[in-house]
Amino acid sequence: MDVASPPRRIGRSVLAVIAGLVTVVALSTATDAVLHALKVLPPPEQGMHDPALNALALAYRCVITVLGGYVCARLAPSRPLRHAFILGVIGTAIGTAAVVATWNMGLGPRWYPIALAVTGLPLTWLGGYLYRGSK
Repeated sequence: MDVASPPRRIGRSVLAVIAGLVTVVALSTATDAVLHALKVLPPPEQGMHDPALNALALAYRCVITVLGGYVCARLAPSRPLRHAFILGVIGTAIGTAAVVATWNMGLGPRWYPIALAVTGLPLTWLGGYLYRGSK
């Protein structure tokens, strides 16, 4: 390693990605809980079979996922779009695992978890792009 080159900040990079992931999970869970408490969404054990409610959940999760990408990019020590992309890859992997795990559980329409898995990467990247454009 050249002495004049900046040190690698892997720890800060990992923390940026984790912060983005925690943002998405915490805000999605909190929004779900509030909407369940307000009786907008049915109790979790009943599943969610109304396509309009699934569209509502997808809409707020899309906004939250963009925010997670923004947080990740904002905290990244360098290359904010790369960090947002990595967060998106992780989110896509988690979303794909959720599709597989819930496929035959009858929790609701199958398009909903598929949409979550498919939109994760472009939405986190969009969050990173929005951060980069705000600088």
